[in-house]
Amino acid sequence: MIGSAHAVEGHRSDLVNRKVLRVCADPANLPFSDEKKEGFENKIADIIGDELGVPVEYTWFPQAVGFTRNTLLAKRCDVIIGTGQGDDLVLNTNALYRSAYALVYKPGTGLDGVESIFDPRLKDKHIGVVQGTPSATLVAKAGLMGYARPYRLMVDRRYDDPSAEMVKDIRDGKIEAGVMWGPIAGYYASRNGDKLTVVPLVQDAGKAGRVDFRITMGVRQGDDLWKRKLNDVIRKRQADIDKVLLDYGVPMIDEDNKPITSPRS
Repeated sequence: MIGSAHAVEGHRSDLVNRKVLRVCADPANLPFSDEKKEGFENKIADIIGDELGVPVEYTWFPQAVGFTRNTLLAKRCDVIIGTGQGDDLVLNTNALYRSAYALVYKPGTGLDGVESIFDPRLKDKHIGVVQGTPSATLVAKAGLMGYARPYRLMVDRRYDDPSAEMVKDIRDGKIEAGVMWGPIAGYYASRNGDKLTVVPLVQDAGKAGRVDFRITMGVRQGDDLWKRKLNDVIRKRQADIDKVLLDYGVPMIDEDNKPITSPRS
C-alpha cells in the first residue's frame, strides 16, 4: 500500500515541468509582479529558479476572477509565487512572509504614534479605503466611514492604480491617512515623494475581523512532491527572500507580531 501511494504521488508530480520554473503571474501588478519583472515576486521567482538551477518562464494573466483557474489549474504554469494561506484552490507551501493591513500617514501631521484604527486621533479624519477589502471593514468598525474616501479594487492596473492614487492624496493633503495591505503600503509609501509612516494594524486583530495574513506559494492540489521541493528552497533561501521583501518595504511581522527588520537566517 505504501508503494502504491508513492506511485500515485509520483504520477501527480509529473504535471510539473522540472526543466523550467513556470510561474503564473499578473503582468501589471506592482509591487508584486509585472512584465518587466520589476516586482518582488519576480525577484523571489529568480531566487527559486536559481536554487533549482532552472530558468524562469511566465504565464501572464490579470490577477482577478479566474486567475488561478486560467493559469495554474489549466496547467499552463506550476506555481503562484504569492497566495494567501488557506486558499482552497491551491496547495499552499510554507509561508514566505506574514504581513498585515497597515495605516499610512504623513509624519508631523498630528498622527505620529497612532497604532490602531480605533485611536481617537483619527476621529473626523478623512481616511482612504479600498472597496471590498478588510481596510473598509476596519474603517467601518472604527466608525470612520462618514469621512472615508473609497478607492476602487477591481481595475485594469495597466491604466489605473488606486493605491498609488491614495498615497498621492495623502501626500497632497486631500486625505489624512489610508488603510491598505501592508506590502502595497510599504512600497508606495517610500516612492515618488517624502517617505510616509506605515503602521501594521496588528493591535486591531480580532477587533474588526482578520488584519494579518501569511503569504505562501501556491501549487496544484496533489502536487505534494513539488510542494515539498519548494518548501526546501524556502528554508534554504529564506534570508535572500527576506532581503528582497525588505528592499521593497514590505512590513513583515513575526508570530509575536513584532516587526522583522533584517533577513532571517
